[in-house]
Amino acid sequence: MKKVGKPVFFIVVLLIAALTLTTFFGISTTFGDISTTWVKGVDAIRWGIDVRGGVDVTFGPPEGVEATDEEMAAAEQIIKVRMVSQNITDYEIYTDYDKDRIIVRFPWKEDETDFDPETAIAELGATAVLTFREGYETDENGLPSGVTADTIILEGKDVEEATPAMTSDNQVVVSLKLTDEGAEKFAEATTRLAGTGYISIWMDDTMISAPMVEDAITTGEASISGGFDAASAKELADKINAGALPFQLVTSNFSTISPTLGTGARDAMVLAGVIAFVLICVMMIFIYRLPGVIACIALTGQVAGTIAALTGYFPNFASFTLTLPGIAGIILSIGVGVDANVITYERIREELRLGRSIDAAIDAGYKRAFTAIFDGNITVVFVAVILMGAFGPPSSVFALLLKPIFGAFGSSTTGAIYSFGYTLLVGIILNFLMGVTASRLMLKSISKFKPLRKVWLYGGEKK
Repeated sequence: MKKVGKPVFFIVVLLIAALTLTTFFGISTTFGDISTTWVKGVDAIRWGIDVRGGVDVTFGPPEGVEATDEEMAAAEQIIKVRMVSQNITDYEIYTDYDKDRIIVRFPWKEDETDFDPETAIAELGATAVLTFREGYETDENGLPSGVTADTIILEGKDVEEATPAMTSDNQVVVSLKLTDEGAEKFAEATTRLAGTGYISIWMDDTMISAPMVEDAITTGEASISGGFDAASAKELADKINAGALPFQLVTSNFSTISPTLGTGARDAMVLAGVIAFVLICVMMIFIYRLPGVIACIALTGQVAGTIAALTGYFPNFASFTLTLPGIAGIILSIGVGVDANVITYERIREELRLGRSIDAAIDAGYKRAFTAIFDGNITVVFVAVILMGAFGPPSSVFALLLKPIFGAFGSSTTGAIYSFGYTLLVGIILNFLMGVTASRLMLKSISKFKPLRKVWLYGGEKK
């Protein structure tokens, strides 16, 4: 290994200290009444419903009903629209097309005390009401008013199918196919409103689109344009199809957890993690002396990096929901990190007992311990990837990667296990960075200082 200078120790420590401080406290500025957050701190962590409290519910069609993929996608859109209309935006929703089920999780609102989960679940699963109305007049609450409230042109039963399509000039549109009765109603309305009016589309009491009527449409087939891309056109088509959904969503199971119980469990686990970290540091310093101090600094950087990966600290990584098993993943990754340091420092002690110099013992210790550390860590990485692929969202990278293996079993999305796999994976990756690379640089550097070039400080026998 190339020589490491004395300043390297201080540079690495300063970098870890900066990462730790900014991760836990964040960076923000305030000018007058305007506050700008540059780096998110721990207060920006998104807690899962097992911590914050909330509802976990599984929907599906009634028994005996075989739902198509299109109908399941439409049902998902119903739930999304109703979530937003109730001002519930921090939700998770996954559709399992193989087992005809939709898994929905949403947390309690802040300071909420009178929320009725059974009523909310019943509203989410009720049959959607789709209407095409004249104009787009709304009141102060966003509900239809005036002529829009009084004039319903079409209902969900009048729409046979809505699909995204591409026109001859490469414009993405939503194509509508109406029933015979719907075609007559639509022909009359579009003839009357052509060139001057609008027809708004509503899901329950939420307006989802309001296209202008350009020409009279008498064929029973129409298209909605408006700067769509493929994804937004499919989303609107799914919402329109949801209005013609032939079944009501049935709740197969649901569970709730109170915010008090969740935050109590979180605080207990965090306290347990802090106590475990302190005890580990004391043990490492007592047994391994100076290398133990280095290990504690590296472990601090590992924990800080894991928290940063949760808060959205890094620009290219979005914030991640942290659950109780996710906290367990952080604690477990600390244990794996300690194991890496123990293996290395035991090798260094053995080299010192054989009579090697401090520099030679450090080089040989890291070199000979690396294979064992790599083997132990890579197996944990495999486990974390499998957990994230098996229990993560169907559209996630690991789920797509492992689809040939787990595809036959269908989606089994479980946010708590996914969070555990994520924190474990991040912790192991940071263990390679902090527990192997950073600790080696710090130990090689600090060993250059003459007062610290004593064999007993590195685990050897005191002469």
